[in-house]
Amino acid sequence: MSFLVKANIVAPFGAGRKIMKKTVTAVLAGLTLSLSLSTAALAEGKTIGVSWSNFQEERWKTDEAAIKAQIEADGNTYVSADAQSSASKQLTDVEALIAQGADALIILAQDSSAIGPAVEKAVNEGIPVVGYDRLIENPDAFYLTFDNKEVGRMQARAVYEVQPTGNYAFIKGSSADPNADFLFEGQMEVLKPHIESGDITNVGEAYTDGWLPANAQKNMEQILTANNNEVDAVVASNDGTAGGVVAALEAQGLAGSVPVSGQDGDHAALNRIALGTQTVSVWKDARELGKAAAEIANALAEGTAMADVEGAVKWSDGPQGVEMNAIFLKPVPITRDNLDVVIDAGWVTKDVVCQGVEAGKVDVCG
Repeated sequence: MSFLVKANIVAPFGAGRKIMKKTVTAVLAGLTLSLSLSTAALAEGKTIGVSWSNFQEERWKTDEAAIKAQIEADGNTYVSADAQSSASKQLTDVEALIAQGADALIILAQDSSAIGPAVEKAVNEGIPVVGYDRLIENPDAFYLTFDNKEVGRMQARAVYEVQPTGNYAFIKGSSADPNADFLFEGQMEVLKPHIESGDITNVGEAYTDGWLPANAQKNMEQILTANNNEVDAVVASNDGTAGGVVAALEAQGLAGSVPVSGQDGDHAALNRIALGTQTVSVWKDARELGKAAAEIANALAEGTAMADVEGAVKWSDGPQGVEMNAIFLKPVPITRDNLDVVIDAGWVTKDVVCQGVEAGKVDVCG
């Protein structure tokens, strides 16, 4: 089937344009030529299709660069589509990537449930799928991410270290993304004992539709209003939502006095850490994740079984308990005390981290 699809792609650029004008014999000859060209193309490399949910977060451009670089380094071809935060568009995007002859797919799901039919279509056509960073709970999809429960634990630990008592607010991720619940579960593992003891009070929690900072800001504004601004700490689930939280706190003159968590190592968040308006960003090196995704997709496209991917483990802790092959990378919490880690790693420049920071306030900024 893949040969026929590729033949259709090759034909308009070569002898295939003349097929309709020739006899049956010529048609067969043209088809043979197209198949020969397709076989040559396959010998040169595979096509890896990547479906992105959006590029609203700064980090996805970093992920994309790492994925594309590794795919091309392995002699394969990168093709992609941006769903622009639309679950329905992502379905058609995946179909289009399949039609372009993708030999493997990497999917950052906008909605982990809605993407199901597209994944099934790919699997039915023999195209392996890598669920990238966000769970697609299908036994035929490979799951690659960081340990999101551990990310949640790291966020909670960092905030608790600064503010071990008082009123806590929880700004969660998108309800359509299982990661939001994994993160919250990790946060609760750390904080639940302190909530039960009465040292901490949960004064509000809300999912953030689409992970959009503007929605996080609205949620935080509502929690502040409901509690007469008496919020002592905020566990926000990523740097985008943290940015929305900090904006809401700034409007009330509270930024810098209320610890706020995040994740992803967004440049703006790392600057907020240096400035003191964000406490922690759990850094998940997107370059490492992207490189791993490309390597896995390349291997699967070559026929490697998912269970045989180096480093793969069996995992079944998703909402439906489906057993899957997975790899989990290790995250690193970044606070004022170790901002040098991301700078030394070339993730961000010192100038970006230290913009607007008073001299002598943060060690790494001098």
